[in-house]
Amino acid sequence: MAEEKKQIPLRLSAKLYNAIAAWAEDDFRSVNGQIEYLLTECVRQRKKNGKYVSETLDEPIELDLT
Repeated sequence: MAEEKKQIPLRLSAKLYNAIAAWAEDDFRSVNGQIEYLLTECVRQRKKNGKYVSETLDEPIELDLT
């Protein structure tokens, strides 16, 4: 049996959404598929490195998405 997927609401800035959408198109994925792929890769990398999330996780990051 396939793993059941959990649905969650997600709010993104328009700039971030557009950047992910363009990236998804380049990779022939849907936006949802791209977000899932990116999150999966981040979790794999974290497990591989054995590192924990930064203490500054709650600080807003500045993304230059122009």
